[in-house]
Amino acid sequence: MTIDIRQVCSPAETKTFDTQKLRENYLIEAVFRDGEVTMTYSHLDRTVVGGVVPVGTELPLKSNKQIGSPNFLDRREMGIINIGAPGTITADGDSFALNGLDCLYLPMGIKDVTFESDNAANPARYYFISTPAHHTYKAQKITPRDANLLELGTQSDANVRALRQYIHPDVCDSCQLVMGITSIVDGSVWNTMPCHTHDRRSEVYLYFDMAEETPMFHFMGEPTETRHLLVTNEQAVLSPGWSIHSGAGTGRYSFIWSMAGDNQDFTDMDFVPMANLR
Repeated sequence: MTIDIRQVCSPAETKTFDTQKLRENYLIEAVFRDGEVTMTYSHLDRTVVGGVVPVGTELPLKSNKQIGSPNFLDRREMGIINIGAPGTITADGDSFALNGLDCLYLPMGIKDVTFESDNAANPARYYFISTPAHHTYKAQKITPRDANLLELGTQSDANVRALRQYIHPDVCDSCQLVMGITSIVDGSVWNTMPCHTHDRRSEVYLYFDMAEETPMFHFMGEPTETRHLLVTNEQAVLSPGWSIHSGAGTGRYSFIWSMAGDNQDFTDMDFVPMANLR
């Protein structure tokens, strides 16, 4: 297994990128591959973005030279959300059955992790985020009912959405990882607009639950130097702390968001007045 490495890009160089360079540095186009564990190592807070699709035998979570430890979770924590059919994750002998949109938090120190699907013909699709850790908390399964639900937006602003906080201080202890799902209500298109930045932490979006013919536009860049990425189903976007991260869909979509950095305060955002956007 090889890990795709993404270096950190500054605002000054990013504003010179053409479309292809933006995509090469910020978009993860193939998060999921049948029968594989894929990983992208981002130097933004040393976040690892991965996907697992078990279609036959179970798939193990293995370390790599870039991880720098014998076991993947020796000095890391991980959040996993299943966006596919039911499956089971086993961590040091403990089994966790995950249905669609269930989440599992795995702490630092777990040695053996395997991923399975209940039905190989209709597999689970595990999306995971891993960040460095400094303390061991307990493993915890979080269902959509367990998550902290926030209902946001208005129809007049075309941004009605349901935000569920899964790995969050009010729900599940973690070192620095915060993770959840936002689902856009039919008839709305916008997420995270008016937009914000948060220089104290980076973020990753995985867009999913999209039809092939309805891609979405993800907006990024400094507020006065905005750019966009055209994103299709089950692709992920890396977002530095200096960048806005907002999107507008051409149809139905949801996204998994995750943050890592100096704090876990969900409201720690620097909002950008609409009039200042360029």
